[in-house]
Amino acid sequence: MTKSMSESNLTSYATLAADGGGRAHGEREEDSLRGPFDLDRHRIIESAAFRRLEGKTQVFAPSYHDHFRTRMTHTLEVAQIARTLASVLRVNEPLSEAIALAHDLGHPPFGHAGEAALNEAMSECGGFNHNGHSLRVVEFLEHPFPAFRGLNLTAATREGLAAHATSYDDPMCVGAAGVGSVEAQVVSIADRIAFNTHDLEDAIGAEFVDGEALAGVVLWREACAAVDVSLKSEPLHAVRRLVLNKLLDTLLIDVVETSRPLLREGSVSTGGTSPSRPKVLMSQPVEGRLVELEEFLASRVYRHPSVAKLDAQGRERIAVLFAFYRAGPDKMPPRFASRVDEQGVDRVICDYIAGMTDRFCTKECERIGRSS
Repeated sequence: MTKSMSESNLTSYATLAADGGGRAHGEREEDSLRGPFDLDRHRIIESAAFRRLEGKTQVFAPSYHDHFRTRMTHTLEVAQIARTLASVLRVNEPLSEAIALAHDLGHPPFGHAGEAALNEAMSECGGFNHNGHSLRVVEFLEHPFPAFRGLNLTAATREGLAAHATSYDDPMCVGAAGVGSVEAQVVSIADRIAFNTHDLEDAIGAEFVDGEALAGVVLWREACAAVDVSLKSEPLHAVRRLVLNKLLDTLLIDVVETSRPLLREGSVSTGGTSPSRPKVLMSQPVEGRLVELEEFLASRVYRHPSVAKLDAQGRERIAVLFAFYRAGPDKMPPRFASRVDEQGVDRVICDYIAGMTDRFCTKECERIGRSS
């Protein structure tokens, strides 16, 4: 396909707008201001599901502290890391950003604890996975256009969401982004880098970890040495951003240096076709150091008693609401209750609860007199 002027600097393995696969529903007028992936981005950001990310937990509940990440700020950090990688690797930035901005639209309230609760509630209906649900959000649950359901995104963006995976979502993905277009792989690895670095910063802010504990983490220790900062003479809160910036750059540079030769291999298809194996990777030494950081975060942060307590509350609230709506589907708003006969009560309840913010879910439990 012929590249537009804005795509003239892209490599042969980038996805071009002309290769985006079009939209499922024909639309009367083309957008004269935006390319197809820019239009996807516009529709994602303007969606109600995107706005609700502000009220959904990343690790620390939004009520825990004003300075900690929410699901929305996490999403924005993934998007900016993805654009950085896409720019340096010379693949499609607008497509990478669109996938990044939509990748967590299907996340339920209360972070991964909420996801586990919905997965259990849906165990007889195929379970629940927030990555798969993100695709359902953009293809069906969002309904801004009278003529059809969904956001009518390009096939390339939807396929990028379908391929999205990180080691947190699927342990079998350790060391590799999900297989999909190069842009989809960029987003998967950007997601992994983002949540590790910003969860670490939030853990420092929550005082779950201190300088002594961090000194045992190779990536942190090497970043400290690189910026010539002594944790013995400077308060941890004063230097954490400097160190984290260096740590982030270390990971990004390694991804670029490792991925470039892999992407140039003849096995990479052109025209945005997905390669058979992941090509956007870290080197094995840096991968090992990142796994060490992930294990540190799991033991010191994700399983911290304060986080575990909030997680347990979130799981209980979702279980309570699921049982309540199952006993009386008419207690859901009419736009959901009306779909029960066609789609099944569990699927509709799952759609409704997954779209809730932490705040709304808690208020619903209070309203029915079942709040922990």
